Amino acid sequence: MNFGFSYMGLLYLLMLFVPNILWAKHKPVDYDKYVVQENRILAVFERIGEALVCTVALIFSDFNIGSIRPWSLVLTASFALLILYEIYWIRYFRSEKRMQDFYSSLWGIPLAGATLPVAAFFLLGIYGRNPLLIMAVVILGIGHIGIHAGHAREIRQ
Repeated sequence: MNFGFSYMGLLYLLMLFVPNILWAKHKPVDYDKYVVQENRILAVFERIGEALVCTVALIFSDFNIGSIRPWSLVLTASFALLILYEIYWIRYFRSEKRMQDFYSSLWGIPLAGATLPVAAFFLLGIYGRNPLLIMAVVILGIGHIGIHAGHAREIRQ
């Protein structure tokens, strides 16, 4: 693990944050009704994971593109997942912005808004051979995907 600024980490975080900032003005109808019922333990995991992922993604240069080698396929797969995440957001912003739209799947990927970024950052950690990012993403995934799964379950009922 090499300390240093990661421009790839910054790019990933921008691709994550920009749609979420836009979402804050376009939340699904009745979203606030569901938020108050979130599991507090999962919310703690999510917040800790968010802080750790953001920090680790920026302070290790391991994620920057080096020489092109077979290992680069992992980075390519990771970036492809982020592209799918952006497609998910485009579809959401064009929708009626209902809870069902927000917690939908994308091309068979369940809870795409939660699973795609978690999987992308997990693969970024593998690409950078950075166990700190991998652990941070696992913590984030437990909380973030767990919360989204809970909301999706409530919507179906």
